[in-house]
Amino acid sequence: MATTLLRTLADLEAVYGEPVRGSLMKEIDHLSPHYRAFVEHAPFVLVASAGPGGLDCSPRGDAPGFVTVADERTLLLPDRRGNNRVDTLRNVVEDPRVALLFLVPGVGETLRVNGTAEIDVDPELLASFAVQGKAPRSVLRVHVERVYFQCQKALARSRLWEPESRIERSQLPSTGEILAALDREVDAAAYDAAYPERMRQTIY
Repeated sequence: MATTLLRTLADLEAVYGEPVRGSLMKEIDHLSPHYRAFVEHAPFVLVASAGPGGLDCSPRGDAPGFVTVADERTLLLPDRRGNNRVDTLRNVVEDPRVALLFLVPGVGETLRVNGTAEIDVDPELLASFAVQGKAPRSVLRVHVERVYFQCQKALARSRLWEPESRIERSQLPSTGEILAALDREVDAAAYDAAYPERMRQTIY
């Protein structure tokens, strides 16, 4: 029986053909004024990285413009308080390649940035990113190599920004329920009850 798996570039090209011309035109090696505007209005970005332990894709979010455009080939991304797994940072230490996907609420296009990253702990730099008097422990300095925007199709199909697409949080298991299923010592109800205050105290 013939395989239905595509395993080579020739296999892919036979199915998909040539890239659409516009998809190649919009790729550049720096942040143009138009692309910079996407970064400065984005309150959310996904950061993909790779290391010896495998791949990772982590969310980052804050007020619009929390990722700073230092210049047309450099982005600065503060590492806010989290769970201390630092999967992205562990990967960057081993393999500096990163990919970023910026989303702006209500906007169908997304912005993709590929490049390499370094972890900077300069005290003055950290202080410049302080929020509520709390500075990040590090800043990811991203050296831009490729930038291009993605058209609206994915977000249009998903209807991500449409109000009717939202679901009630109760339709999914709570954080406490998920943890309790993994660790018998966790009291799901107590964990969920304490979570809002814990979030308030630890968000920065």
